[in-house]
Amino acid sequence: MSIKKFRPCGDFRVSYSSDMSLFEDKSSLYLTLFGILLLLISPFIFDSYIISLLIYIGFYGIAALGLNILVGFTGQISVGHAVFFGFGAFASAWLSNKFFFPVWISIPIAAIMTAFVGLIFGIPAARVKGLYLAIATLAAQFIMEDFFSRAAWFTGGVDGASAEPLKIFNFYFDTDQKYFYVVLFWLIISFIMASNLMRTRDGRAFLAVRDHYLSAEMMGINLTKYRILSFGISSFFAGFGGALYGHYLNFVSIEEFNIQLSIFFLAMIIIGGLGSIRGSLMGAAFMVLLPEVMDALTRMLSGTSIDQALSLSGAIPFIKEASIGLVIILFLIFEPNGLAYRWGQIRAWFKLYPFSY
Repeated sequence: MSIKKFRPCGDFRVSYSSDMSLFEDKSSLYLTLFGILLLLISPFIFDSYIISLLIYIGFYGIAALGLNILVGFTGQISVGHAVFFGFGAFASAWLSNKFFFPVWISIPIAAIMTAFVGLIFGIPAARVKGLYLAIATLAAQFIMEDFFSRAAWFTGGVDGASAEPLKIFNFYFDTDQKYFYVVLFWLIISFIMASNLMRTRDGRAFLAVRDHYLSAEMMGINLTKYRILSFGISSFFAGFGGALYGHYLNFVSIEEFNIQLSIFFLAMIIIGGLGSIRGSLMGAAFMVLLPEVMDALTRMLSGTSIDQALSLSGAIPFIKEASIGLVIILFLIFEPNGLAYRWGQIRAWFKLYPFSY
């Protein structure tokens, strides 16, 4: 009598190697590789506008990943993430303009500089948490905004700072199609780094601090160390994304890194899923594409009776801003675990079908 091979219907991990794997199963690996392959050929398929949106998703995704490590994995709130994103942009431009560092060197150095700034502003996290920490990070937002406007030697003041285009061995990445591969490369590296970090001793300490800080302290975890360290790591990724952002636009302005952008980053990780690596990228893609969808919807309704009644054509900026707040509220009510959780539910349904109840 032949023995039938049963299909596993759960998550069975019987070794450390399987538990430490970056991918849950082979289907996840194949799906990821297929997605990367599609991205690699996208510059040959789509126009510059679509590629520009993908580039924005890339460096916003890197910055959102850092914020998710801080908020989603460590449980520390921050409403000043935009200034670290901006500091990375200004720092990289400053290094390349003042000290003539090659851009490919100034970008990682700027990220390290931003990490040190994040460590300094993370010191209040050693003593306060919750709403009080949110107020402290809000103060950091305003302090850094004032620094950007006054430190003309670093940021150019109200005139802003120029950022050199990326060049490697006399090859300029001066078009959207070329720069897209730079952002894609660092996006993949950043997500691999973050995924591996969460599997290390430090990553598990972050989770322990988030879940129950008293229990974590009783197990010997230094709360002060890991709270401050999470701010440094979060700022590192924010600075890296900001540096890529600055050299993409070739100009950095102090007006861009305000509290509105910080809320924008918070919306990314809330919608994508707190405590989810892939949720950071999902949230970034959603928030970048949402204004485009609302703009297209407004143009589609232009000239109709709805447009005449609501004056949609003259309210496009308001509609874009209001849609962000509305989406956050709807996600908090109907999908508090974010897009990553819903994607996991969909995958589980197909994996366990027909026993997907």
